[in-house]
Amino acid sequence: MAANFSSVPVLDFALVSDNTTKPEFILQLRHALINVGFLYLNNHTVSRKVTNDLIDYIPRLFDLPQEAKNRILMANSPHFLGYSKLGTEFTKGKTDYREQFDFATPHETQWKPGAPEHLRLWGPPQWPDEDLIPGFKNTMETYLQQVQALSYQFISLLGEAFGLPSDALSKFYDTDKLMQHRGKIVKYPANDGSLTDQGVGPHYDAGFLTFLLVASPHRGLQVQNLSGQWIDVPPIPGTFVVNIGKALEFVTRGLARATSHRVLSPPVGSTPRYSVPFFQNISLNARLADEVLDFPPEILQLKQLRGDPVQTDSVNFTEFDREPSGKVNLIGRVKSHPDVAQRHYPDLFAQYFPNGPPKQVSAY
Repeated sequence: MAANFSSVPVLDFALVSDNTTKPEFILQLRHALINVGFLYLNNHTVSRKVTNDLIDYIPRLFDLPQEAKNRILMANSPHFLGYSKLGTEFTKGKTDYREQFDFATPHETQWKPGAPEHLRLWGPPQWPDEDLIPGFKNTMETYLQQVQALSYQFISLLGEAFGLPSDALSKFYDTDKLMQHRGKIVKYPANDGSLTDQGVGPHYDAGFLTFLLVASPHRGLQVQNLSGQWIDVPPIPGTFVVNIGKALEFVTRGLARATSHRVLSPPVGSTPRYSVPFFQNISLNARLADEVLDFPPEILQLKQLRGDPVQTDSVNFTEFDREPSGKVNLIGRVKSHPDVAQRHYPDLFAQYFPNGPPKQVSAY
C-alpha cells in the first residue's frame, strides 16, 4: 500500500505567508489530508505567550477544590459543557480514564421549546469561580478565539488543497453569532496498575478539524494507519496536532481521511498527561448528504491511488447520511456522557442506553 504511513508529517505554516512557498505547503497539506488524516502544524499564528499562560494554568485548574469543580459539573448543562469527573466518559461503552473540563466560544443558545433538540447542543459555558483561579477565563477565551481564527484560515487552505476555490467550504458555517466551537482541557492520570490503559478509546472526531495542543511532554496519542497499525504521535513543542473529522470525510466522499486515534494512559509512576483539543464545528443544521463538492479528476485520482483503509475499531459519527450535523454531534455526546443525557435528553438516553447507564469508574 504505497500511501501508507509510519509517522505524521510536520507542516510549516510560515510557508503560507510567501506566494513563492505557499504551493509547497498546499502540496504537503494535500498529502496529509488524503493519505494520513493527521499533521503537525508548526509556526502557526496562535500566540506563544497565550499558549504558555494556558499551560501554566492547567495543573491549578485540576487542583481546584472538588466542591468548586462539582459546582460546574457537565451534568448541569444541556450543552455538555463543564467539568467531568474521572471515569464518567465512555468510548464504545468502555470507561475513559481521564478528567476534563469542556469550554467553548461564547454563544447564546438558539434553541426554544418545540425546536429540534440538536439546536440545544450549543450554549453558554460554565466557568470556575474567578476568585479561585484569577485570569483563567480570560486566558482560555483568548486562546479559543485565536485558535478559531487559525481554524478558519486553515479551512480556506483545505479548499485549495482539494483543487477548489478557497471559499468552497465556507457554506458549511453560519455567521459568527450562530457558531460555537468547543475546547476541552484534559488530564490523563498515570495508570495506577489496577486499570486498563484506555485514556480515551479508539474514535473519530465529529467535525471538520481538530487542533490539539499537547500541554505536557508525555507520549500517549496514537493513530491508525491504512493497514491498521497504531502509530505514535509524540509531542513536538510549539506545534498543533491537526486531524480530520468525520464530517469532512463524509462531505469529501472519503477524499479526506478521518483517522482513528486513541490515547494511552501514562505508565505507572508517571506524572499526568495534559492536552487541550479544540474542535471546530460546522453549522448545526448542515445536511452534508445534500451537498456535492466537484473535485478535479486529478484530485479524485489521489484517493484511488491511496486505496481504502482496513476496518478499524472506531465506528462513531456514522449518521451524516441521514441527519443534520447537530443531531450527529448530539448522538455522539449522548453516547459519551450518559449522565448528561439522562438528565437533559431522556428520550435519546433511553434509545441508546435501554438497560440504564454503563458502570462508571469511581474516582472519589
